[in-house]
Amino acid sequence: MTLTQLNIFSTVVELRGFTAAAMRLGISQSAVSHAMRALERELGVELLQRHQTDIEPTGIGQVLLQRARAMLGLAETMRQEAADARGMKTGSLRIGSFGPTASTRLLPQVLAQFRRSFPGIEVHIDEGPDRQVVQWLDERRIDVGFVVLPSEHFDTVALIDDQLLAVVPAGHPLAALAAVPLAALCNDPFVLTEAGSAELVGGLFASAGLDPKVRYRCTQLISTLDTVARGDGITVVAELALPAPANRDGRWVARPLDPPVRRSIGLAILDKRQCSPATTAFVTLARKLGRDGLLLAA
Repeated sequence: MTLTQLNIFSTVVELRGFTAAAMRLGISQSAVSHAMRALERELGVELLQRHQTDIEPTGIGQVLLQRARAMLGLAETMRQEAADARGMKTGSLRIGSFGPTASTRLLPQVLAQFRRSFPGIEVHIDEGPDRQVVQWLDERRIDVGFVVLPSEHFDTVALIDDQLLAVVPAGHPLAALAAVPLAALCNDPFVLTEAGSAELVGGLFASAGLDPKVRYRCTQLISTLDTVARGDGITVVAELALPAPANRDGRWVARPLDPPVRRSIGLAILDKRQCSPATTAFVTLARKLGRDGLLLAA
């Protein structure tokens, strides 16, 4: 069993195919197939189920995949610790990000300084809904992820707070209010955005015993705002996810909730005792920018 085989196994599962894995890894498809056959033969179990259109791990394959990714993570940590001794000139960092708040407001500022300080570190970024970032952390597909706090089973660092806002069409009666009661949002069709904080919004209504009339589920914030602007629904969105006031088109307005609902954004890692020097450096830099109030300065 080699780290190369384990990396091929992990990549095949992530991309759900031999051809895509071969392209990602820069090797032939036959080399991918050979590596998987050799690994399955050595372990004595079938790791993958081959379907007509894609590939997925077997039951034991899913269990061993977590072990493989843990071993690959530790190997990368060893390489980076050696690189750290040489001035961290090489290595890699896998970051998970969600929605406009992290992807367009927080990550670019941290990443710009990180790349200036460590130009030799190869950075990979995956974006998805906040719940998917948590899943990627659990599966060890990323080293660090932006998450909505609290997130109890990870080691976390708080970065910045904002609040949830009601977003309604400009001519809606609720637009005249200084703050909008949560119950008032249950009278109109509701737009639920999956771009980020969907669980937080859903939990907010559930904890209050309220049932919004969810008629739209949008994967992109721009679709959510356009639906509201057309007058087809109302929604709740985090303040930092919204465009800056100067960039809004005036077709919708945002109002605080009554009572206010705060949201905390931070970084999460699976285990700070095993994280790589590059991960530690990224978290340290982000924490300093947050503490100094510089994350939203740009």
